[in-house]
Amino acid sequence: MSVDKDLVSVQQARDLVEAAHRAQTELARFDQARIDRICEAMAKAALRDAARLGAMAVEETGFGIPDDKREKNRFAAEDVWDAFRNLRTVGVVSESKDVVEIASPRGVVCGIIPSTNPTSTAIFKILIATKSRNAIVLSPHPSAAKCINETARIMREVAIKEGLPADAIGCMSTATIEGTEALMKNRLTAVILATGGIGLVRAAYSSGKPAFGVGPGNVPVFVERTADVPTAVQNILTGKTFDNGTICASEQAVVVDAPVEKAVRAEFAQQGGHFLSAAEADQLAKVVATPQRTLNPGIVGKSVEVIAKMAGLNVPQGTRCLMADVGGVGREHPLSMEKLSPILAFYVEDGVERGAARCFEILSYGGMGHTAGIHTRSRDVAKAYGMEMPASRVVVNTPTTHGAIGFSTALPPSMTLGCGSWGGNVTSDNISPLHLMDIKRVAFETRPVKSARPARSAAQTPAQTPAPSTMNAPAQAGGKVSREDVAAIVDRFLSNRNASQPTPVYNAQMRPTESPAPVQPMNEIDPNWAQSKSAAAPHAEAAPTAQPAGGNGGGSGATTNATAQSAPAAPATPAAPAAAAGGGAQTKPAAPAPTNGHKAVDFVSEDDVRRAVQKGEKIYVNAKTIITPSARDIGDPAEVFAKV
Repeated sequence: MSVDKDLVSVQQARDLVEAAHRAQTELARFDQARIDRICEAMAKAALRDAARLGAMAVEETGFGIPDDKREKNRFAAEDVWDAFRNLRTVGVVSESKDVVEIASPRGVVCGIIPSTNPTSTAIFKILIATKSRNAIVLSPHPSAAKCINETARIMREVAIKEGLPADAIGCMSTATIEGTEALMKNRLTAVILATGGIGLVRAAYSSGKPAFGVGPGNVPVFVERTADVPTAVQNILTGKTFDNGTICASEQAVVVDAPVEKAVRAEFAQQGGHFLSAAEADQLAKVVATPQRTLNPGIVGKSVEVIAKMAGLNVPQGTRCLMADVGGVGREHPLSMEKLSPILAFYVEDGVERGAARCFEILSYGGMGHTAGIHTRSRDVAKAYGMEMPASRVVVNTPTTHGAIGFSTALPPSMTLGCGSWGGNVTSDNISPLHLMDIKRVAFETRPVKSARPARSAAQTPAQTPAPSTMNAPAQAGGKVSREDVAAIVDRFLSNRNASQPTPVYNAQMRPTESPAPVQPMNEIDPNWAQSKSAAAPHAEAAPTAQPAGGNGGGSGATTNATAQSAPAAPATPAAPAAAAGGGAQTKPAAPAPTNGHKAVDFVSEDDVRRAVQKGEKIYVNAKTIITPSARDIGDPAEVFAKV
């Protein structure tokens, strides 16, 4: 009975991403220590199996060199983890006086894994996703599904022992184009890490999901006339031949400054580079490119011996790299494309300007935004060259293969290299855990905004204090509340706070503190105190029962009466002296108003109403209660107000 692989793959993608999403909700609550323990265990497990996984990758794909695969696995497990081990990815990750940054995970990551660097890329993506508290589902290249699944299994098993939800790391065993597209487009997929061919990367960007794609790397390297030629050639061959050129950042073309051409040619011949004749170069081009002028996958990651045999060439024993003089760049020059094998195109140009122009041309033919290299003794020349390159990484005096991924440079170590807008990518960075987090920023005001109606100052001079008659004048029921009425209540509150007899200060559990803090003038605490609940909150339960009916009993009477039904009675505050702080006016207690067992508050703000609604409590008011318009707009529909 035949089984439709595409249907199986699509269903598998759905199941894995749904399970990963459930695991993500648990993973998002892990603290930093737990996340780091899990990542540490996974990194160690991948490192222990680096050689075995490398051998599996070569056996399954036919690409590269087992020992170089092992080293790439080691780099992904050890160097990458060491670089990000102390990176904070949980809670507050950065804080200054003005801005607090808080990290949040993105969600389920879709990780597309290539056949050229299968196990190392899988190790890398699992580590950075978990470090940033994301679940991940891998979509392996079909020709590398076995070794990629084995990598995921090794890391998952040790992670589960450290508490990671089992479904937080998933890997498709049946991977097809349709299944991968279903994974990328699934509504529960949060972000895509796409490493692969240009078609796959374009599919990732067209999925409608945030995606970090990686473009091809047709990398040129310029050997400038001041370069240390032997070292430059050594570095170029080291990068080009590492894992048979399967890393996208490996050198693809050498552009030599004319004055050092002979020295460079001689050094390549000395170190294992074999220059082909024009006829031999044509033979090689026929196996490098397809009739459609695309790269022949049959040569990718193959050794010099295998490629030479395919092209019908005889090369000296010990040849490390095939080299060909190329007359131009483009479709008519197949060897000018990215070759992902130990083959180098060779150009000669006179001067930095012309050399940089040729390198620009090479990058434009399938390598925009990726990587360029230069060998020079002049820092100024290196910077001038970098200014001209449409490349996200310009590495100097080092193999481009190792320099671009952060192995031999101070760039962030990464197996996924963004190509910026030049390559149609969202970023030019070396991808890291930072790209898999959303950062929330709590920002405090640094420049006050001018207002047409400035807030009323809390501190009034005696000349500004309303007359005693105004202070005691009750607001008419249903009438318009004047500024003087509001000011009177505020002044009575301040008079009570600043009285010579101390008022008990209450802590968060509403218990008297042993040593009350000194009262700070409200204008120094908050210029907008008249609109703020915080001006009265510390005294919410401390209102004395012996206050005058007009009320010196605090500016937040709503909270006082709302909590009085269930909270124990607070100690009575000693009566304020006759001479109050607000100008020495003496207030005569008014006759108590009739009540139904509840005391009406003097003043109700919007905050009072919101708090009462949340607690399901009533605010008791009478004809003298001042209610702000915004408080009434909220309180009336909610039926918060009760008359006494």
